[in-house]
Amino acid sequence: MALDRDAVAHIAKLARIRVPEAELDTLAGELSTIISWVEQLDEVDTDAVEPMTSVVAQRLKQREDKVTDGGYPDKILANAPESVASYFAVPKVVE
Repeated sequence: MALDRDAVAHIAKLARIRVPEAELDTLAGELSTIISWVEQLDEVDTDAVEPMTSVVAQRLKQREDKVTDGGYPDKILANAPESVASYFAVPKVVE
């Protein structure tokens, strides 16, 4: 699929990118080359290829799920403009 300068100008407008008129032809050629390369990738038969998340089979390291911080609500609420019963007090938003 080859792009012409009008298509490149339209794409640039949609992407809100200012492209000078003198660069439209050069950009059209470069984008056409990229699109033809992607079309070549589409020709590769990948039906028997399983999806993978990494080139190396590995498991994520896991740690014990335990609380290592907290337990001092007075220090946390000291910076709050207003608090009620160990909670942040905020103005009502919905009426």
